[in-house]
Amino acid sequence: MNKAITEGVVLMPPSFAEGLDQWSSGNGTPGSDTYDGAVNAALVAADQDFAGCLELQKTDTTQKLRSMGKTPLLPGCYLQIIVRIKAMSGALPTVRIAGWAGDSADNHVGGVTETAAATTLTSYGEVVELRAIVGTGDRGGVDMVWGVAAEYGHFGLDLTGANGGVVRIDDVEINDITGVFLRDMLSQVDVRDYGALGDGVSDDSAAFDAADADADGRRVFVPAGVYHLGSSVTLDSEVAFEGTVTMPDDKMLLLTKSFDLPHYIDAFGDEELAFRKAFQALLNNADHESLDMGGRKVTVTGPIDLQAAVPNKGSYSTRRVVRNGQLEASPGAAWDTDVVTSQASYSLSDPKKLTGVNNVANVPVGALVEGVGVGREVYVTDKKTGAQEITLSGPLYDAVGTQNFTFRDFKYLLDFSGFTNLSKFSLSDLEVQCEGVCSGIRLAVTGVAFHLRDCFISRPKDRGVTSIGSGCQGMLIDRCQFLSDENDLDVDERTSIAINANANDVKLRNNRAEKFRHFAVLAGSNNVVMANHFFQGDGVSGGVRTAGLVLSASYCSSTVTSNYVDNCFIEWTNEHDPSPDFVSGFSFAAMSIADNIFLSGDVAPWFSYIVVKPHGSGHFLNGVNVTGNMFRSINGTIDRAERVDTTFSDLDYTRFKNVTFAGNTFHAVTYQVMNPLRLRHSEGSAAATWTVEAGGELPFEGRARGVDGIVPLAAIKTGGGTVVHDLPYVQLEQGSKGDKVKLVWSEAVKGEVALSLRIDT
Repeated sequence: MNKAITEGVVLMPPSFAEGLDQWSSGNGTPGSDTYDGAVNAALVAADQDFAGCLELQKTDTTQKLRSMGKTPLLPGCYLQIIVRIKAMSGALPTVRIAGWAGDSADNHVGGVTETAAATTLTSYGEVVELRAIVGTGDRGGVDMVWGVAAEYGHFGLDLTGANGGVVRIDDVEINDITGVFLRDMLSQVDVRDYGALGDGVSDDSAAFDAADADADGRRVFVPAGVYHLGSSVTLDSEVAFEGTVTMPDDKMLLLTKSFDLPHYIDAFGDEELAFRKAFQALLNNADHESLDMGGRKVTVTGPIDLQAAVPNKGSYSTRRVVRNGQLEASPGAAWDTDVVTSQASYSLSDPKKLTGVNNVANVPVGALVEGVGVGREVYVTDKKTGAQEITLSGPLYDAVGTQNFTFRDFKYLLDFSGFTNLSKFSLSDLEVQCEGVCSGIRLAVTGVAFHLRDCFISRPKDRGVTSIGSGCQGMLIDRCQFLSDENDLDVDERTSIAINANANDVKLRNNRAEKFRHFAVLAGSNNVVMANHFFQGDGVSGGVRTAGLVLSASYCSSTVTSNYVDNCFIEWTNEHDPSPDFVSGFSFAAMSIADNIFLSGDVAPWFSYIVVKPHGSGHFLNGVNVTGNMFRSINGTIDRAERVDTTFSDLDYTRFKNVTFAGNTFHAVTYQVMNPLRLRHSEGSAAATWTVEAGGELPFEGRARGVDGIVPLAAIKTGGGTVVHDLPYVQLEQGSKGDKVKLVWSEAVKGEVALSLRIDT
C-alpha cells in the first residue's frame, strides 16, 4: 500500500529551492517564524554532494527546521523521513529527525514521541543519512508512534549541542513505507495501526473500533500481544487473531462476520472462557441465530452458568442454537454435589410451597428435594429467604406436617437455571461428555420449546436433562443418545435419570437411552413418546427392573407409540398429586400405549411391562388404549404384561370406563389379556346357570363388568336333547374377585357359547 500512489496523497515536503518561507525555525505551524531572510540560512544552488541544499548555522540551543506544509498521517500508514546532512565548519552538532503532531482541529497532540534517535556528526564533509519512521501504531521499527489522534505532522530535524557550527542539508524526503508492515500485502487492517498497544493493561477498545470502521471489506488483524478491551466491541469485519483479548465479564465481543467458536477460542486463548463469551454474544447478536462450535471439543473445569455469562439477560425468547461440538467435564471439586438438610413444613393449602424452612439461605435453587412423602424429581424452583419459603416444582403426595428435608444440588455442565425464562433455545449435534463427574443440562425456571436434537448426553453422574420448573413446556428431544455412567451396576443400585419434565406437551422421539434408573420422568400431560429405545437390564438372574418411562399425571393425555421398551416398564402413577385420594376429575385417564416392542430377559415372574401405581384411594382407569403391542419374555416366563402396584393403594375396579386392550401379541407371558376378552365356554351337563371364568386374562385383573355379546356355537339343548332358542341373561362381577359372570337360562341346558367380557362400561 502506498497512499501517494493509490490515492494521490501529497507526502513530500517542498524543496528548499521553492522558498525558505515554507520552512520554519519553529514548529511549522501557521504564524511561526520561517527561514526566509534569516541571517543564519542560505540556499546553495550547487554542492558536490547535493544538487541543491540549505546551508544553516546553528544559533539556538535547539535549532529547529520544520516544513510549513501539513504531511497527512492516515490510520494504517507509516511514513519514512529521510534527511541527508554534512558538517561544513565550526562546532560539530548532534542531529535528529523531528516533527510536530497535529489533530483535525489543528491542536497539538500531546503525549506522543516527536523526535527520533539523535546522531552526532564526527567529521566535516561526510554525508550522514538520517532515517526515522512515524506512524499510528506501535510496531517494531517505528520511531515516533502518534496513535490515531494525530492526523498530520510538520516534519524536519533538530540540531542540538554547541552553537556556531555550519551544516548543509539536502531536501527532506518523506515516503509511504506501509508495505513494509503488511504481511504479503494481504487485504487487512492491523489494530496496532489504530493505536492498540496489546500490553494487557491499556484499553484498546477504541483502536479495535477504529480499525473495524476503516476496514471497508478488509480483514481486521490482531497481532501477537494481549489486548485489553474495557468496553464492548463489535467487529463487523472478518477478523484474524494472532494475539488474545481480555475483557470484563459484562462486556461483549461481537464478531459478526467471524461468529463461530474457533474464532472466540483464538480471541480469548481459553476454550472454556471462549465458549462463555461466544454464548454471551449469541444472545446479544441479532445477525446470527446459531453458534457453530466448529467441531471443537471444549474442556470444562466447572459448571457453566449460562445466565451469568450473559449478565444483561435475565430471560430470552428469540430462537438461538448452539451446535456442532463437544463439551467435556474435567474432574475437580467444582462438580461436587452440595447437600443441605433443613426442617420445613408442608400443607395442602399451598401444595407447591415449603414454609418455615430453617437454613433457607443455604438451600440452592435447582436442588432435588428428598423426604418422606416426596415424589420423584421434585426440585426447588424459587426461594424467599426473608419469608423462609421454598417454591417446589410439583406437589408432594404425603408430606403434610413438619419434617427434615434433604436438598441435593447436582452440578451441571450446562446450567440454564439462572434464567427466569428461556424459550426457543436449541442444542444440536452436540456431545455433552459428563465423564461421570457431573450432570448434563439444567433448564431455565420457565420457558417454551427447548429443543435437544441429534445430541449425545454421555455418562451423566446424576441427571442427563433436568427441568426444575416449567422450562420444559413443549420441550422436544429428538434423535439423541443418553449413555449411562452406571452400566456396570445392577439395576437396583442405579440412581441416574436421563430426563425429567414437569410441564406439558413434551415430545421424546427417536432417542436411545441405556441403563439408567429411569429413562424419563414426565409429570405433565399431553406428551408424545415415540420411537425411542430405552433399555435397563443387568446380568442378575431373576433380577428386578425399574421403570423406563414414568408418567406421574393421572390425567395423562399422552401417547406412547412405537417404542422399544427393553428390560424395563412403563409406570403410570399420581405421585405428584397433593391430594392422592380421588375426589373429582378423570382419575387415570387419556393414555394410549400402542405399537410398542416390550422385551425382557431373565426377570422375576412378577415383572410386568405396564404398571399402574395409584397413590390414594378411589382411582380408576378412564379412557385407556393398549393396542398393537408385542410383549415377549426370554429366559423365563412372566405372569402378566400389565399389573397394578398396590404399594400405596389399589384401583377401584368397579369404575373402569372405556378401556381397550386389544390386538397385542404375547410370548412367554402366562396371562394373555384382552378387553373385551373373547372366551369360549362349554357346558357338558345341563344346568340352568353357567359360570364363566376369565381365567386371569382380564387386564389388570379387573372385574367382569360387562358382556358385549353371547353367541351359541352349536345348538343349545336340554338334557333330553331338545333344542332351546332362548338366550340367557347375565349376572356380572361374580366370585370373590368379581372376574366371573353367570349365564342364567330359562331351563337347564348344555352346549357351547362364545362371549366377550369387559372390565369397563
